[in-house]
Amino acid sequence: MEQKPNQTFRFFRKLFKGWNSVRAWFASALNVDVERKTNLYLDLSKSATLKDLVYWLQILFSAGIATLGLVLNSSAVIIGAMLISPLMAPILSAGLAFATGDLTLGLRSLANLFLSTLLGIGFAVFLVALLPFKNQTAEIMARTSPNTLDLVIALFSGAIGSIATCKEVKGVVTSIPGVAIAVALMPPLCVVGYGIGFAVSVDASEGWQIASGGGLLYLTNLVAITFTAMLVFVLLRVDRKEVREKVRDWRETDSESTWWMNQIDKIPALEKARQVRSFSLRLLMILLPLLIIFVPLSQSFSKLRNEISQKQQENRVSKIARDIWKDEYEVDSEGNIRSYLDELRVSEQDDKIQIFLRVFDNKPYTIGERKQYINLVAEELKRKPETISLQLIEIPTSQREEVQPIVENTPKPLTLAQRQRDYVESFNNSLTRFRLTPPATLIDYSIITSSNNASTLHINYLSNRDIDADGKSALQDRVRDLLNMPKVNLTYTRIPADNIKITFNNDSKSIKEDTISSLVGVGGTLSIHPSLKLRVMLKPDTDEEKSFEEKKKIIQQYFKETHSVDESKLVFGELSSSESDEMCQYFVRK
Repeated sequence: MEQKPNQTFRFFRKLFKGWNSVRAWFASALNVDVERKTNLYLDLSKSATLKDLVYWLQILFSAGIATLGLVLNSSAVIIGAMLISPLMAPILSAGLAFATGDLTLGLRSLANLFLSTLLGIGFAVFLVALLPFKNQTAEIMARTSPNTLDLVIALFSGAIGSIATCKEVKGVVTSIPGVAIAVALMPPLCVVGYGIGFAVSVDASEGWQIASGGGLLYLTNLVAITFTAMLVFVLLRVDRKEVREKVRDWRETDSESTWWMNQIDKIPALEKARQVRSFSLRLLMILLPLLIIFVPLSQSFSKLRNEISQKQQENRVSKIARDIWKDEYEVDSEGNIRSYLDELRVSEQDDKIQIFLRVFDNKPYTIGERKQYINLVAEELKRKPETISLQLIEIPTSQREEVQPIVENTPKPLTLAQRQRDYVESFNNSLTRFRLTPPATLIDYSIITSSNNASTLHINYLSNRDIDADGKSALQDRVRDLLNMPKVNLTYTRIPADNIKITFNNDSKSIKEDTISSLVGVGGTLSIHPSLKLRVMLKPDTDEEKSFEEKKKIIQQYFKETHSVDESKLVFGELSSSESDEMCQYFVRK
């Protein structure tokens, strides 16, 4: 019974010796001796400084380059910002502080990282506020949904970055640019700034969503690199006694280090923390945020996996649907070309598949042929036909033959005029909830379809200023979502909502020439747009001037004789005593 404790002791002793042997082998393999460890400790300590002007300029300029690269959707510019960014140094310093339990170095590194983060985000917000456009490019959106794969990349990058920093500079120096590009610390930081700028100037909800996604990716890289750097430095046993003594001697001569140590001495809690040498506690401090970050990352990864799986299923259904159409429906029984498949889309929701087909044909497809197509697709997919729906849009060609009456329970094929009418009605039904952002007011819109089947929605709106580029981009995205047509384009015509001054001749029997020249365009606009009305404000009755009713008749007669504008489109009102100029202004009939 007395030998068991001795056996346990010998087991842990062997385990400890084996661990030290591994650490010694690792340091020897990387050619990291005591002198190199000392230089490494001193270099990383010096990099965690707040006094290096070049460092802060690098942060500022790399943030500017990354922000503009993101907005311009330029990968080359973004890579340039990654190479300039010096954020890797303070992160490795933080990893060294966790590995050695160096509180002074840890506080210096955290202060450096905190200020660097604020400067990068602040400068990105400043640039976004100055930009006349704020398009959400692919480069921006790619950094708003990080997942566990990004965490793994950051872990690998942190490990190789630490190893490349520890090893003597020979051929490994070429790996540093690769580490910078793989981790990409500055771009997600600038995405945070872009999101905040977007939230302040365009859309608060969407902007904060972008900022939170970029912030999660930045924190993922930051924590993961710190963690793996800590493990590498622990494995190398950087905190040798000889190394600590030389670092202590350097700190006594470094003013910034002396200032930090004085601040620690003033705070009792920090003074006690400096005496804590527990590696397990330090490991827990870095593992805890890593585990917290892992939760949203795993959720994003699960969502990504489901999206990829759904996309693969939709691609499979698309291939089957396309092949069946080409084999069975593009050519008629006599071998003549009957139709051409222009567009095919597949969506799956609630275990139901919807197939959208748009074809050019010279002979319409009957209900029976449509049902047969659904049955063929269902048979190939091994599903029930009830779980598949087909939306077939047929566009007649000039070669379409006259259709003879069909003696079966099949609806009579629609004429071209009826098809165009239904097409316009589908637009109108989809756009019932479409509104413009104030101060712009929607007057009406028209649908234009060109020969290549591209659709354009032309919008007429009433406003005292043009809709800016960001607003037009947002409106186009909204219309495409409402119509489920990703290729539809928007064009605009603005009708000014400004006041138009009205002046009468001295005898008050007619309108002055300068007013008539202004009202010429007004009459034409009222004639074209049924929903537009004109509010006319005239002076009340006085002894000196013609009466309100007489002026009203002059205006009505002018618009009726020159532009055939009905009296119902003119709404008259009296000016208040404080207003002197008679005028008119468009408004939209509710």
